Amino acid sequence: MTYHVRLMRRDDVTQVAEIDHEAFPSAWPAANFTHELENLLAHYLVVESDNDMDAVVPSKATDSVSGVRRLFNYRLFGRKVSPPASRCLVGFVGFWIMADEAHITSIAVRTSHRCRGIGELLLISAIELAAELNARMVTLEVRVSNLSAQSLYHKFGFAQV
Repeated sequence: MTYHVRLMRRDDVTQVAEIDHEAFPSAWPAANFTHELENLLAHYLVVESDNDMDAVVPSKATDSVSGVRRLFNYRLFGRKVSPPASRCLVGFVGFWIMADEAHITSIAVRTSHRCRGIGELLLISAIELAAELNARMVTLEVRVSNLSAQSLYHKFGFAQV
């Protein structure tokens, strides 16, 4: 499978709401994600998945990713393919930029696609975008019971406060 990270669009809201509902006990209604797309403080990224392994042609999004994410993508997922007309979203991340701080509000991956590095890809992508938007710090909150997420955050230098 290949994966493609991009900014969330309005036509992604239904799938993002499905992923949110699958991941969290108190999921947001789809309308909230629509409102977030209009919020100037909010930034959302999605990960698409496809099974098209034939056409190995770099997409524009692949050309624009930073070196760290490009290396991570290549090592984990192999070469990129041009996006087909329709893809399945497998995860998303959202954060708000306030002054020089990015606060991750949500990160979720479909149950069927967990343990494949997609959460890590989303976290790296969010941190990179936040840095491009001049954030000097990234914060988030995580449930005490979510040990896998805590492990991921510690891996990337997040400290419990």
